[in-house]
Amino acid sequence: MRLSTKGEYASRAMLELSVRYAEGALHIRDISAAQGIPERFLEQILLQLKRAGYLRSRKGPKGGYFLAKPPSRISVAEVIRVMDGPLAPIDCVSVTAHDPCPREPYCGLKGLWKEVRDAVAEILERTTFEDMAERSRVAKARSVTP
Repeated sequence: MRLSTKGEYASRAMLELSVRYAEGALHIRDISAAQGIPERFLEQILLQLKRAGYLRSRKGPKGGYFLAKPPSRISVAEVIRVMDGPLAPIDCVSVTAHDPCPREPYCGLKGLWKEVRDAVAEILERTTFEDMAERSRVAKARSVTP
C-alpha cells in the first residue's frame, strides 16, 4: 500500500473533524489551517468523503463539514480505501480489486504480499478516528508539558 497525498490529507481532515467532533460543523478554512492542507485540494477531498457517506455539510454562518457518524464508527481503512483504493501492495492479493496474474499458481512472493496486505488491513481496520483523535490529544499534551 502506498498512501497518496490525497489519502494523507483525507486522513488528516478526518482526524481534525474527529478531534473537534463535539464542536459540530467546521469551515474548510479552519480544517485547512489546522492541518496545513491547501483549501482548494481539501475542498475536493471533502466532497469525495461526503459522496462516500462519511461527511455531511451545512450551509450558512454556522455551516461547514461534520462527520456523518461518530468517529468511533469510522475506521482509517475505510477512508484510505475511498481515497486510494485497495490496501493490497499488488493487485493479485487484493480482496476488492483482484487482478489475476499468470504466475499466481507458482509465485513464491504471493504469500508474502498477502501477509503484508493482511497485516496492514488488520491495523487500519481496527483503528478508528476516535482512536486517532485520542492519540492526537495525548501527543499534544506531551508537547505542551515540559
